[in-house]
Amino acid sequence: MSPAEKRSWARSLPVLAQDLADAGLTEVEVLVEYQLPLTSRRVDAVLAGVDPRTGDDSYLVVELKQWTYATAFEESDTLVAVEQVRGPRLHPGVQVQDYCRYLSDFLGVFGRDQKLLQGAAYLHNAVDRDVTDLLDRPTTEQSRIFTGQRRGQWLAHLRGRFAPASGAGPADRFLTSTVRPSRHLMAYAAAELKERSHFTLLDEQHVAYELVVHAVERARTANHKRALVVAGGPGSGKSVIALAVLGELARRNRSVLHATGSRSFTQTLRRYAGRGSTRLQSLFKYFNSFMDAEPNDIEVLICDEAHRVRETSVNRYTPKARREVARPQLDELISLARVPVFLLDEHQVVKPGELGSVEVISAFAEKLGVEVEVVSLHDQFRCGGSEAYEEWVLDLLGLDGGEPSVWTGDGRFDVQVAESPEEMEAYLAERQGLSGTARMSAGYCWPWSDPRPDGTLVPDVTIGDWARPWNVRSERSVGEAPGSAFWATDPNGFGQVGCVYTAQGFEYDWSGVIIGPDLVARDGRLVTRREESKDSSIRSRKSVGDAEVDRLIRNTYKVLLTRGMRGTVLYATDPETREYLRDLVRVRRAPEIRFEVEAG
Repeated sequence: MSPAEKRSWARSLPVLAQDLADAGLTEVEVLVEYQLPLTSRRVDAVLAGVDPRTGDDSYLVVELKQWTYATAFEESDTLVAVEQVRGPRLHPGVQVQDYCRYLSDFLGVFGRDQKLLQGAAYLHNAVDRDVTDLLDRPTTEQSRIFTGQRRGQWLAHLRGRFAPASGAGPADRFLTSTVRPSRHLMAYAAAELKERSHFTLLDEQHVAYELVVHAVERARTANHKRALVVAGGPGSGKSVIALAVLGELARRNRSVLHATGSRSFTQTLRRYAGRGSTRLQSLFKYFNSFMDAEPNDIEVLICDEAHRVRETSVNRYTPKARREVARPQLDELISLARVPVFLLDEHQVVKPGELGSVEVISAFAEKLGVEVEVVSLHDQFRCGGSEAYEEWVLDLLGLDGGEPSVWTGDGRFDVQVAESPEEMEAYLAERQGLSGTARMSAGYCWPWSDPRPDGTLVPDVTIGDWARPWNVRSERSVGEAPGSAFWATDPNGFGQVGCVYTAQGFEYDWSGVIIGPDLVARDGRLVTRREESKDSSIRSRKSVGDAEVDRLIRNTYKVLLTRGMRGTVLYATDPETREYLRDLVRVRRAPEIRFEVEAG
């Protein structure tokens, strides 16, 4: 916990404790800083006790705010401007309602009984007149707001939710509740674009979503062009935001398109989200689809995986006449829409010529006279919600200036080091058989052959006696193996080894990563060896320098190591590197922490 968070709790937690004591509810249990399942987001407090009317378990999610003055942000009813706080914040009623919906979606303890869980935001330092805009929003049982001026109502609400009885049993049932599997992105996309989805966006995700929708409406009414850049790490929810915005704007009958630089990602979206509807499939484009587009042709362009934006949209098939007049790809994307939206992770640039970054996109937009707003997503929704694992990977690969550290486990994400590819594959196969999803991927350190004349794949990835084929190169299936775009989502993708281009943008429960000879441990840290790579795009030292190749190889493994939702199994072909990884992975389990409130 940061010093600022500690100061915040020192000012808010005693207030909550005293209120419970004054309400005669000293036996209600308070779960402080409860971490939402499968995310890194923490709820200020969850109160657990007994319903005074029914005797059932009763829970109240509490969001504590020290705000003293807040108003609606540009007349929005979901975003607020807070005094001495930079940038818009989510309306606290919406924030706590999102938490309740998320918990209802993921915790089996609630089943179908939504009445067990309610929510409230408590602005204990505020009086009504200074937050009147916030109080204008209609309330629900999961979005009530109380101010310090309404303390009497707050105490009455607490007494209405909880009996003066022990909350130990309800708290235990809450903390040991089964966690339902998260909805994978493609299943969500299908629901999102065909009917109103109940997938819940949280905090910065919801702020980003509201900012995009808000910017679209303002651009329509004020004839004002604005660009948004949404930056976040793997699993921070960028693609979920993109699809939520796409679905909402499509339902509002706005002109909106979704674009990526990834063939696998776009084809998968067309297959799953646009199944059975050519109209829906037509919403999904590529970054190089807009060379002939007119300025402001559409209202919104959602550029997902924007770290894959390239210098230009030309390729080897582009006629010479068009090559000579080609504009920068960013120029095409920004000019096309009244509100261009870029969602990116700067550590996922894995190919020469990819230049998508917050700095580059913002500078280019400002050069064109376009206002830019940047939203940062800090939360982690992949890797079991483990921010610690993502930081461990960044330090391991030397991507953010940190030093490699020992992984001792955080109780949220499983990390293993296999002694052989056979051991890794057996571990993944067992978990795949338990209704999970598992995939193997590797750095590009082996040749990649076309299928044999008899239609079988060549087992190019050979390590000792173990050999498996790469994923299919083309979009067409080869035997039971799915086309390249569907390796990560088709159950038959297990058994082939995926590359970074087929894994990027996707997630699966269990991830096996083969670290090839292009990344080895020497003298206590990982170093890259470009000569071991089979990627033709980085062979020429004249066109791609050693420093850039080093960054691209490290970014490639960053992508591969952060695809798993529940765990990652590492195997290194180099013996010294295997030993290095074994020394860095020493797992132990940490106990759950629970807080109780005492009288006084």
